[in-house]
Amino acid sequence: MTDITNSSAGAEPGSFLVAALYHFARFEGFVDFREPLQTLCDETGVKGTLLLAHEGINGTIAGTDTAIASVLSFIRTRPEFANLEHKESRASKMPFLRMKVRLKKEIVTMGVENIDPNRIVGTYVDPKDWNALISDPETILIDTRNDYETAIGIFKGAVDPQTKTFREFPDWVRNNSGLHNKPKIAMYCTGGIRCEKATAFMKEQGFDEVYHLKGGILKYLEEVPEEESLWEGACFVFDERVSVTHGLKEGNHKLCHACREPLTPEHRASPLFEEGVCCPNCYDMRTEADRDRYRQRQKQIALAKKRGEKHLGS
Repeated sequence: MTDITNSSAGAEPGSFLVAALYHFARFEGFVDFREPLQTLCDETGVKGTLLLAHEGINGTIAGTDTAIASVLSFIRTRPEFANLEHKESRASKMPFLRMKVRLKKEIVTMGVENIDPNRIVGTYVDPKDWNALISDPETILIDTRNDYETAIGIFKGAVDPQTKTFREFPDWVRNNSGLHNKPKIAMYCTGGIRCEKATAFMKEQGFDEVYHLKGGILKYLEEVPEEESLWEGACFVFDERVSVTHGLKEGNHKLCHACREPLTPEHRASPLFEEGVCCPNCYDMRTEADRDRYRQRQKQIALAKKRGEKHLGS
């Protein structure tokens, strides 16, 4: 494979392209695809995570424009992914530490057998039409993300299931008979993939009018003007940017490296916050021995940074 690396050393702020992608498809050759995909990403300096499974591909990657174009082009050479769509945003620095191409049972883990978005799925709603749907009093709006994501941003009027993982979502639906009180169910997530499975599950459970936001929150924040937006707060993203806001601008959240929870400037001003060691969310859940261990790790991170290196624990 030809090395077409476009080095990002010394890149200007915002010069890293971040591509979020997923595609459900019957993908029998997913095991054999892992090695060449990993090799190309390594050769081009692309970092992030891509998940491969029988049901398709999912992930987020970052690199130079040339490198990302090369990787996306390679993925689309597979007939299963010829129509793959992706969403783009920018990062002021490389938002990932390494590149991982992983083989999985599911590309998004719900844990329910035989849920196939290629067979049955909800109705897609474009961002420009989303406000009208969720403002309809006959619509129940559901956020399908986890509690640490909804904590920093949510659509106005949305029901928050307060799930810790997506695996909890099916039981939450089964245990909430009130969801049948309105004819329309509207659902959303970060980029759209969880809603593909969530709406498929809802249809299997007998809900008729089920809708989901095409392209997820990311596409909505990209396309809908802030003055017209019904989004409140920031959108959690699974990389070192931590959050994005309207126009997909980087937010002001940081990650607590002890508990992986997103932190606002107010959190970081708390006396319970210590960089890399603890925050107001996890201080009471950790022992002093835990904090001492995290302090040692933070010390190693600081030393690596001083040497101009990237510590993998950072």
